[in-house]
Amino acid sequence: MSPSSEQAVQIYFVVHMATVGISHILRPTVWVGFFVRVREWGEPGVFAVGFLSVMFGSIIVAFHNVWEGIPLLVTLLGWAHVVKAAIYFAFPSVGLKALAKVRPETSGRYRVVGWLLLAVAGVVAYHLLSA
Repeated sequence: MSPSSEQAVQIYFVVHMATVGISHILRPTVWVGFFVRVREWGEPGVFAVGFLSVMFGSIIVAFHNVWEGIPLLVTLLGWAHVVKAAIYFAFPSVGLKALAKVRPETSGRYRVVGWLLLAVAGVVAYHLLSA
């Protein structure tokens, strides 16, 4: 039996969050390097970050309109990515301010975020498997 569209989006979410989370944990300095390089591009770099956010978030928003239980996390984080992208596209200076905070000495924060992403992926995966 194939999954419903909502379950498919939840699987997409788990794969995405787990992959990015593991990468944040194992390669935080590469993430810092990426965002430092993007910052050097100025406003076009902010647009690059916006495109990453809108691609992830818009899939969730389009196909996952669930507003209760554990799946609510997926919906809310999808909308958060869309809102972030809209802000970055409309007001790139906001994105530049956020990127200005990224420095090599802050790479440890990426590990913390990575563990949070893995935790959220785990909660949604558990929900999928127990349904």
